[in-house]
Amino acid sequence: MIHPDRISGDSSGAAEAGGDHVLYWMQDAVRSTDNHALEYAIQRANDLKKPLRVVFSLHDRYPDATLRHYSFLADGLVDTAGCLEARGIRMQVLIGEPQQTIPDESGDAALLVCDGGPLQVQRAWKEAVKERVSCPVVGVETGTIVPVRTASPRAEWSAGTFRPKITRHLSSFLTPLSPRSLNHPSLGWDDGGIPLKDPRELLSRISPDPAVPPVGRTGGETAAERQFSWFLQERFSRYHDSRNDPTARATSQMSAYLHFGQISPLTLALRVLAVQIPGSADVIEQMVVRRELAVNFVWYTPGCDQYLSAVPEWARKSLSRHQSDSREYLYSRAELEAGRTHDPYWNAMQTELVLTGSLHGYLRMYWGKKILEWSPTPEEAFSTALYLNNRYQLDGRDPNGYAGVAWCFGRHDRPWKERPVFGMIRYMNAAGLKRKFRIEAYRERIELMAARQKDEAG
Repeated sequence: MIHPDRISGDSSGAAEAGGDHVLYWMQDAVRSTDNHALEYAIQRANDLKKPLRVVFSLHDRYPDATLRHYSFLADGLVDTAGCLEARGIRMQVLIGEPQQTIPDESGDAALLVCDGGPLQVQRAWKEAVKERVSCPVVGVETGTIVPVRTASPRAEWSAGTFRPKITRHLSSFLTPLSPRSLNHPSLGWDDGGIPLKDPRELLSRISPDPAVPPVGRTGGETAAERQFSWFLQERFSRYHDSRNDPTARATSQMSAYLHFGQISPLTLALRVLAVQIPGSADVIEQMVVRRELAVNFVWYTPGCDQYLSAVPEWARKSLSRHQSDSREYLYSRAELEAGRTHDPYWNAMQTELVLTGSLHGYLRMYWGKKILEWSPTPEEAFSTALYLNNRYQLDGRDPNGYAGVAWCFGRHDRPWKERPVFGMIRYMNAAGLKRKFRIEAYRERIELMAARQKDEAG
């Protein structure tokens, strides 16, 4: 059974009498496993004795997305289509914005099921689609372990206020999701769409921004499962002691797969809890409390990408008092993007971000703090940090990204001792990096990686 808190819309059982199938608009959860929206759609299709179709709406103007992001997504779409085919379900990709493609595609549907997403653009798509379709629409939240409105009815101040609220619901939602069999397969259904056999073929149908190239990682639920199994076998035993050390390489590297919905947080949490070693609690803290605090932030903060809305009032007032403070270094956005600062550690972080699409969480905090320190105004710093994060991170344009940037400016944090430029915002410096881990080894590794890539490029 799907927990009723996950379901919104017309779930009473009504359906369009003349419809000849159930349509699942897959957008936020590109996977065939532990997908509550998919399993709900299968259940309803079986109840109605109709086949189930799955569609994904792809357009090349998603805010801030580049070829790097689209390539990872294309891998996942092709992989998931194959996984769904093994379950007797036809998946198709439609080219265009959802508010146009989904209503056109749902004309003969008895029911439209969608998974949605917490960002404003995703919620706007869903509302526009609901207004333009004639069949009933049901939304099923599957991107979180605890549905966002169940976890808390308001924007939370910090992890400290959020943790007890979400923890009390875990026993109800940390439960396995059994796959259902589709009684009326749809593999013979051909209603247009793009063939899902080759990611390159899919990418050739659109024109994403090519300025940020793909990275050497394969997207998709198969790759996600392989990566997480490797983490459990090779890294998990070190996670408890070394998770905050970027040179230890003890993290799971699952953020991009979670961002694209290619693996469920439920899958990861249940597998971690089954191991029961000291690191289990740390993973649950990151995957449930911290990750879903970020979802809480974007859900209840319409302007999560705007300085005035994302940064708390106490922080904005403190930063405003220090806006005219003398800054030893000032850098333009172009200089920061190119990694041309006086700080070799920060430059290494920016280089890693550009080359790999990833940056360790602790380093990302330092990275963002320095952008604040080296920008003429906090507003410009916020805009630059969000631009760079969204443009280069594989998991950019994500609740974690918006919340992470806002954290560098005081969100989900408390006031600290007042100092120049930062005001009462938490301060970080290079001396702290040196105390915590071998930052010189990190810098050397990134510089060597950059040199190798330059040589390979010719």
